[in-house]
Amino acid sequence: MTADAAPTAIGRYQDWTVFQETVNGETLCYAVTEATDKAPKSADHGNVWFYVTNWKSGKARSQPSLKVGYELRADLPARATVGRSGWTLYGVGHEAFAQDQDDSRIVSALRRGHELRVEAVSARDTKVSYHFSLSGSADAIDKAAAICR
Repeated sequence: MTADAAPTAIGRYQDWTVFQETVNGETLCYAVTEATDKAPKSADHGNVWFYVTNWKSGKARSQPSLKVGYELRADLPARATVGRSGWTLYGVGHEAFAQDQDDSRIVSALRRGHELRVEAVSARDTKVSYHFSLSGSADAIDKAAAICR
């Protein structure tokens, strides 16, 4: 049994970074950006990141997700918005994912947009909102997909 490797930074593209790592023997490649703004300011959000992940095995291709430092309410979906387009994200523990059929539309909007906004509700019933810069997202998403083909 081999130990999982720590994520390796592949490159930085403005506000996005591309990483590669091995998890349970699977190679994952992802483009990620940290929230530029977190509300409410009084809440302990922990680290808040937005990912676009690829599995070398093909299990997932360009899968968008939100990762936060606390438990999300599973019964109250989050909302991701880029420009006038919006999608529902479903909370699973510390992560939220879109419906599979929405993934490509979200990634397309991330590539073309200027800012991603996500609103969610924590397990403690705190309404939270985040802003993410999309500067460099297209190049980072392309690089992450290319290294996990």
